[in-house]
Amino acid sequence: MMSPMISKPMTVSGEFQRIARFFAPLAAGCDGADGLTDDAASLTVPVGQDLIVSTDTIVEKTHYLGHEKPEAIASKLLRVTLSDLASKGAVPAWYTMNLALPGRIDDAWLEAFCAGLAADQDRYGVALAGGDTVKTDGPVVLTLTGFGLAPAGKVLRRRGAKPGDLLYVTGTIGDGALGLECARGGFLELDWSARNFLIGRYERPEPPVGLGAALIGIADAAMDVSDGLIGDLMHMAEASDVRAVVQATAVPVSDAAAEILSECPDRLTTVLSGGDDYQILAAVPPEKEEAVRSAAKEAGVAVACIGEFMEGKGVSVQDADGQDIPIAQPGYSHS
Repeated sequence: MMSPMISKPMTVSGEFQRIARFFAPLAAGCDGADGLTDDAASLTVPVGQDLIVSTDTIVEKTHYLGHEKPEAIASKLLRVTLSDLASKGAVPAWYTMNLALPGRIDDAWLEAFCAGLAADQDRYGVALAGGDTVKTDGPVVLTLTGFGLAPAGKVLRRRGAKPGDLLYVTGTIGDGALGLECARGGFLELDWSARNFLIGRYERPEPPVGLGAALIGIADAAMDVSDGLIGDLMHMAEASDVRAVVQATAVPVSDAAAEILSECPDRLTTVLSGGDDYQILAAVPPEKEEAVRSAAKEAGVAVACIGEFMEGKGVSVQDADGQDIPIAQPGYSHS
């Protein structure tokens, strides 16, 4: 006879117990956080540096499905903000975090969540500086504010692209959007290793943090790709008052994404506009091509030239024959 299953009782500590047990160890690398024993942190910015700040929020069932491991959710939360900092040419230093958690989130979930943060802190060289936790009757809401350092007055903006600049992108595009479809049960005919790869890229993006600071002095403009390559490029083109032309065949895709495109070429629009890539778009003067490729090689980051900027307005995507490819929805809308 089978033994009855015994479920482990849920343990939920109080706010201050959680701070001491789970969050204070994450602040050990930030002297100004004072072990999270006070109401505010004191952060010293080195002379000649600017403090670059970016905030992101992810919501259960909206920005992640809800069944992911807590470690993966933590990684995504931190990495999406590090992507913003990298695209500004900043070196990540600290972060603060606000968590709105329903009662079903117990200590075991939080312990695993903080373990994910600890692993990424070691990987990216950042530390927790403070934050807040509150209860909610709604979904989990996680907000992270990242602080990075960049040479004073040198931060990369999206508005600096010039006619004649080349359009570079890091990594591969489309994995996050296709991975979301896989996580929802799509592409079942795809090889399991390819599906797992794409799901992994959706759950745990790989922002090119190591390249960000090296783009200062090379790129005229930069921004991260989070809401879709074409949609984000439209923001850069508008801010810079230029036109961008993308060569679809030059957009880098992973082997797994290429496998899908070979069978479903119509999914090119998903790749180009689906979002969740967390890579960097950069406007690079032609004379700086060797410099950007050398910096990328040293950082271990793949880069590809996928188009150019010219006089005019808007964004167009061209196929191998130079014909425009219509993109009905260029990117994810938060409204």
